[in-house]
Amino acid sequence: MPIISRGDVAEHTWMAFVDGENFTIRGQFLASEKGIGLREGSWYKKDHFLWIPRRRGGEKIFEGYPSLLSHATRASYYTALTGSDGDIREVRESLWNIGFSPNVFKKAKNQRSKGVDIALCRDMLTHAFRNHYEVAVLVAGDGDYVPLVEQVKRLGKPVLVWFFSEVGLSPELRLASDGFLDLTHDFLFNWTSY
Repeated sequence: MPIISRGDVAEHTWMAFVDGENFTIRGQFLASEKGIGLREGSWYKKDHFLWIPRRRGGEKIFEGYPSLLSHATRASYYTALTGSDGDIREVRESLWNIGFSPNVFKKAKNQRSKGVDIALCRDMLTHAFRNHYEVAVLVAGDGDYVPLVEQVKRLGKPVLVWFFSEVGLSPELRLASDGFLDLTHDFLFNWTSY
């Protein structure tokens, strides 16, 4: 299946897997570096979750190559936060409202959560093995995902990585993928025009 070819005319099913914990940290940093004030609301809650305004979870961010269906079969967002059960419910509801299947874990203060990474890996592999998608889209920049990408590719599924090229992108993850989409411009443009 020549998924990476620009001449590809077939539309492929896909699933998105978002490391929201990492995306939020890096996106907040990028916005701060570029002087963009992020306003809390449907697309953002400080240190809890962040996404691109007016882009629903699982919506194709770009046109053309590779040719994917306009919407993902499923878009899952994984994050962890400190706070009450009410805070966790609120974040889950917010993510669901913008089109994601929310996976929100509770973490201890000042600790990094492994629940996010483990759940994302489990789901991406399980769905690949069960043939629920033709292409995986991983929204992450952490080099720890390289073995996951390689395993999904061994199952015959192309893996695309979407992330910020300027902050937090592992060169090894980009090179392990079948294609990379830099979200920096779309992210910054949508936040400045929001």
